[in-house]
Amino acid sequence: MTGPGALDLVQKVAVAQMDVPIGRVAYTSFLNAAGGVKADLTIMRLGPHHFRVVTGGITGQADRKWVRDHGPEDGSVEVTDLTSAWCTLGVWGPRARDLVQGMTQDDVSNEGFPFATCRWIDVGPVRVLASRISYVGELGWELHTPMEQGAKLWDTLWEAGAAHGVLPVGLGVYLTTGRLEKGYRAHGSELELEFDLVEAGMARPKVKDEEFVGRQAYLEQRNGSPAALLCTLIVDDHALTAGIKRYMLGREPILTRDGTPLVDRKGRRSYVTSAGSGPSVGKHILLAYLPPEHATPGAELAVEYFGDRYPVTVAVAGSTPLFDPENKRVKS
Repeated sequence: MTGPGALDLVQKVAVAQMDVPIGRVAYTSFLNAAGGVKADLTIMRLGPHHFRVVTGGITGQADRKWVRDHGPEDGSVEVTDLTSAWCTLGVWGPRARDLVQGMTQDDVSNEGFPFATCRWIDVGPVRVLASRISYVGELGWELHTPMEQGAKLWDTLWEAGAAHGVLPVGLGVYLTTGRLEKGYRAHGSELELEFDLVEAGMARPKVKDEEFVGRQAYLEQRNGSPAALLCTLIVDDHALTAGIKRYMLGREPILTRDGTPLVDRKGRRSYVTSAGSGPSVGKHILLAYLPPEHATPGAELAVEYFGDRYPVTVAVAGSTPLFDPENKRVKS
């Protein structure tokens, strides 16, 4: 988004305060008028009138349309889709800084390149827009570069990374193991129009003064009591039938231990929104919206899978992650 009206447009669609210093990365949601979660993304401020939205590949076109539909008709903002022009590689892990610093003359120390900031740096021979954020709960960067430089960036990182034990990973970490250990919400799973930011445990400390889509509904949600709360659960026993271990994949019903379905006051059933292994914590992790009376750490419930009920326990009610709850690793 570029042009003299870019700040006004991004303020209109984003829940987060977007009048931030140049080089800041804002994690934010888009809401609809009813306060449902329309999008979940990050926005980089690259100049006084220049913002770049980074969103999911599945939802990118819908998010682009949402921004354009709310834009002014006076030509003061240009919204350009750069999806096919740019590629992105994530470099994350305890030794991410060792790898990146060894390939650049730029200062990527915690003091020189703080969390939630972005800027242009050279990584070997490739110029990249580096964004210091993480969706896996580890120190690192998203590295954005023109598509034609993507293979060169990969090869450069791969060759230099051999000395640091670099591993290639994909969505299994990005959208499952790393994400679930940190309790990160995903659009289309935990974040959707049927639930709001308060129920998702993502209400911000304060609401910005600037008007944005869904602001009034969001204020009402914050002032009321949530009908459900997003919780992290762990599976207590995977082997109930002939010793065969079962591992939930998502969308399974959550019940009481005696088999009673959980229904919140809005009539919504509780079900697993995301499921997957948490290797760092040694548990199989489930996320689910639960009625408040069941959203208590230690509460004993069950998940129905393949016709059997498997015991589960509420580990966290809200957004505190199971792994590195103080976020020391990602902000180190």
